[in-house]
Amino acid sequence: MYSKMALKNVKKSFKDYTIYFLTLTLSVCIFYSFNSIGAQKALQEVSSSGKEFADTITAIISYISIFVSFILGGLIIYANNFLIKKRNKELGIYMTLGMGKNKISRILILETLIVGCMSLISGLLLGIIVSQGLSVLISKMFYVSMSDYRFVISFSAIYKSIIYFGVMFLLVMIFNTIVISKYKIIDLLTVGRKTQDIKVKNPLIFLYTFIISIISIVIAYKFVLSVGMNIDDPKFSISIILGIIGTILFFFSLAGAILFIVKRSEKIYFKKLNIFIVKQINSKINTNFISMSVICLMLFLTISILSTGISFKNSIETSLEDSTPYDVSMHGYGDDEYLTTILNFLEEMDFKIDEKSKYVEFNRYGKGLYVRDLLPLYGVKIVSGADVEFIKISDYNKLRELSGEETVTLENNEVLALSNSQKVIPVLNKFIKDGEKIKFDSNEYSIKNKTAIEENLETYYTDFSKKNFLTIVTNDSILENSEIMFKTLNINYQGSDSKNEDDRYTKLYEKRYSRDLMSMDSEKDDLGLVIINTKTAVYDNNKSITTIFLFVGMYIGVVFLISSMAILALQQLSEASDSIQRYDAIKKLGASKKDINKTIFIQTLVYFTLPVILAIIHSIVGITVATEFLTMYNRPNIGGSALVTAGIFLVIYSGYFYATYTGYKNIVKMGL
Repeated sequence: MYSKMALKNVKKSFKDYTIYFLTLTLSVCIFYSFNSIGAQKALQEVSSSGKEFADTITAIISYISIFVSFILGGLIIYANNFLIKKRNKELGIYMTLGMGKNKISRILILETLIVGCMSLISGLLLGIIVSQGLSVLISKMFYVSMSDYRFVISFSAIYKSIIYFGVMFLLVMIFNTIVISKYKIIDLLTVGRKTQDIKVKNPLIFLYTFIISIISIVIAYKFVLSVGMNIDDPKFSISIILGIIGTILFFFSLAGAILFIVKRSEKIYFKKLNIFIVKQINSKINTNFISMSVICLMLFLTISILSTGISFKNSIETSLEDSTPYDVSMHGYGDDEYLTTILNFLEEMDFKIDEKSKYVEFNRYGKGLYVRDLLPLYGVKIVSGADVEFIKISDYNKLRELSGEETVTLENNEVLALSNSQKVIPVLNKFIKDGEKIKFDSNEYSIKNKTAIEENLETYYTDFSKKNFLTIVTNDSILENSEIMFKTLNINYQGSDSKNEDDRYTKLYEKRYSRDLMSMDSEKDDLGLVIINTKTAVYDNNKSITTIFLFVGMYIGVVFLISSMAILALQQLSEASDSIQRYDAIKKLGASKKDINKTIFIQTLVYFTLPVILAIIHSIVGITVATEFLTMYNRPNIGGSALVTAGIFLVIYSGYFYATYTGYKNIVKMGL
């Protein structure tokens, strides 16, 4: 009997369950899709270490899923609480007819099971489809042939989804039982949530507070645009604090400020049902300004993460070709007392460079100078530790010969200036064009090259990107007594077996460090620290790390987006029942059905749009700062990422908006 009643209730209240069902389905879909990444065929083809990388990203996604499960669990309980409140009178009638609280709880448990099972099935089916799209995305990012594509269903992800959401539904059942046990018949039959208007006697306070919020946000923008991603600068922290405070004050004062301004224009305020609409919006925002502020900040993070994620990955990876010109690079620190030369290190390790390979050993020198000491970086923000490095012309020519290029000569008062930083190059080119001279050691030197030489000599540090802010090539005599910063050895395999050579250098690294820089071979601890990087390892590690960041960002971003839209929708619908008397009043005053539907549409649109608009404005500033930061590696293309983000956002936003508008209309229609 209870099963039939629960099933009948679900069918009868299906429109009320739309938002709940949509949220559960999307949650299961996203949860399954990202937890199935490790099973995708494309991920296994990333490199020879594909299986290891697949295991790594699967483990990380699993840990992130624990955090995500708390967010989704709280969201599901919040949504369920809305449904319980909406059915208070119905539950009160059950009690009036003699049904005990235990039996009511049993009906609610059965309803939760029915909706939960439907959501799990639909979510998993949708997730299986979406996960195939992720597989295609992985193939595109790693340039894996689509001929390797396979339709994959991850049973481990299905199992994990069932377990996680099963626990969430169990918590919902317990929550429902506790709530029902505390209810009294009189409370259920007379329930009516009062709008929590914030009363301020002087309406000018709202206007002043609104102005203060705008000033706070503008100052936050100015600070973060001036310091960029330099988290050590106090202005960066202040900008975050001011941004949060400004956002909260914005929504606290917005409704009152709008009401204050609109009241001054009688033509607008008293036109048709505008007075009713403004009062409704004022009431809703006043009640929920804290949640709207949190939602706005969540949407800001979502838009920023999704918009810059793919661009960050592409920007880093496109710079790899320039940042890894040699097959192997080794480097040690110049102040390492145990390290004489890299070649001596190899000799002590009983390692011989293949006779077919060609190599160059050289030193990098420093004079305690930063880029800003030699070039006028007015308005150009780069990392504070951008050292100027120096190299002898003899060593530079050896590197050019290794790369098959012609050697160069310098006069006594000449130098070469090298940089591959997208921020430094324009400044350096203008510096050269204006005929300026480089000044160091109390001497002036002319720059021989006509434009910045965009070569990367950071080959000892072959890692994610180009990081040669500024390198000066001088005559050998100038650097005879200078401090050695790095001792470097670069190797090209030439006719050697590249795979075999990669394996040999990998084994050398493992022999020396046992896969851990903190656990060196104790019998050779007097050889110093030498970093060994192969081009292949750099490419593989780069793709692995940037992909992990990308997918974690997408995972959390989409969950934040779903949560934000669901909360906005539920807040609107939870207030619909309380507004029925108001709609009944304007109906008696002559408002038509079309007029009523129009007021509902405008209210819903404004309520959904306000946090989105401010979040987009925040995001424009955030993306600008992120783009400027990424120019250190390569000039990013945000366009593609922005379109993908806009597409995802539009689909989820439109779905929740339409479901909310339709649900709100139905509630008002049934109440009139």
